[in-house]
This record gives sequence, C-alpha cells and structure tokens, in this order.
Amino acid sequence: MDVERWYYAVLQYDGSRFCGWQRQPADRTVQAEFEAALGRIAGQTVAVTAAGRTDTGVHALGQVVSFSLTREWDALELERALNAQTPQDLWVVEAGRAPDGFHARKQAESRRYRYVIGCDPAARSPFRRPFEWALCRPLDLPRLHAAAQLIQGEHQFRSLSSHSQVKEHYLCTIRDAEWTERKRSRGFIFHIDANRFLHRMVRFLVGIMVDVALQKRPLEDIGRLLESEDNQGASPPAPPEGLYFVRAHYSHLKFRTQL
Repeated sequence: MDVERWYYAVLQYDGSRFCGWQRQPADRTVQAEFEAALGRIAGQTVAVTAAGRTDTGVHALGQVVSFSLTREWDALELERALNAQTPQDLWVVEAGRAPDGFHARKQAESRRYRYVIGCDPAARSPFRRPFEWALCRPLDLPRLHAAAQLIQGEHQFRSLSSHSQVKEHYLCTIRDAEWTERKRSRGFIFHIDANRFLHRMVRFLVGIMVDVALQKRPLEDIGRLLESEDNQGASPPAPPEGLYFVRAHYSHLKFRTQL
C-alpha cells in the first residue's frame, strides 16, 4: 500500500500570461502548469492547493502550495526536478516535506500582498508596465498614509471586494497596511498583511486609496464604505498587473528562504 508523504513548494510566477491560479477547462493557469510538472516527475496525477487564488495577470513572489506524493523526495532533488519541468514564467523557490495533512489554504495564519504603482512617465516602459500600475500621475503620500490607517483592524470588507461567491461572513483582520516610496521618485508600494482576503479585495482597496490620494473623493468615503452592504459606491479596482502575492505564514512550517 502506497504511503502518502506531504510536501510544500514556494512558487514565483509572472502572471501576465496566466488566467489566474485556479485550474480551468481551457485557459492556461498556474495550477494546471504546476500540476502537470508534478505529474511528469511523480508518474501520477497530483492535485495541489494554494495559499491564495490569484486572478488573471496577478504575480507571486512566494505562493505556497501543498500536495502529497507516494515517493520520498529530498528537498533539493524535488526543487531541481520541478524546475526542469515548469515553464519559464513559473519557478520553484523551494520545496520540502510538510507535516502530515498540510493544507496551504486552510492552515495559513496570514497572507501578505504588495501593490506597485508607477507615478513617473517611464512606468509605461515595456519592462515596467507588465509589473506595475502605470498611473503616471503624482499621488499625495500623506493622504495615502491616512487612508491606510482607516482600513487597519477588523472590518467587514463586503463593499470593497467582488461578490463572485457568497461568503459566511466578510470579516477580515488587517494587521499591517502601509505605503512606502519607491526609489528615484518612481512611485509607491502598498504593503498589506491580513488573516484572510476576499476576492479582489486588495485591488479594490488600492483603487479607493488612489482616488483619495488624487483628491477624487474624500477620505471619509472609506469609513462609509466599510459600513456598506454592497460595492456600488466603491472605486474601480486597481489593475491586476501591479499586484503580488508575497507570502503566507504558518507557525508549524518554517521556510529556508526569506521573502
């Protein structure tokens, strides 16, 4: 009888040519590509679970996935074998054994994203545009800071997310939300860490904070939206190319690489 051995992998990918994480019948997805690579080296069909389901065009620096195999693999051997099979826009940063029954999504205690905005004209460069929001307009940093303060803590984020699925609740606890300046006045980066995220929540948050920083709407709109039951009053979500899944945190699983 084959014994299941549980593993994890940390993935990086350029989301530009993927239709998101989740496997789809016809479109190219990260999950399908990674499962195909696993199947080739394992000689079996393997299903994987991710810490977070990224949308079309969204990138990852430290996406965590869980899966089980019947063969014993050395960590470095598994990394090398996978990277020999994955496409050029998908890379395995590290892989290794995980506790029995490890579930990357259910056991994640927090997740961290970043969103990159280009405020200078060079953001339109073909070497930058696929990886940031080429806004090419100045933003008011104090207003960005003030907006980020308002969303920290536990709130209902129903009005700042897509309603593609009905949830038991829309409560999320944001533990960290801050804006930092990029070098050479290129723009800003938004960093956010929370126990959970709703569909397109980060992009909706960035969209309204940018509108506040452009003085298109008052800061008080954020508080009003957090009390709202729908997203009809929200700003349009920021485009996907500026968003990165940075990492997931697990108390019982320590990674060799720091992201």
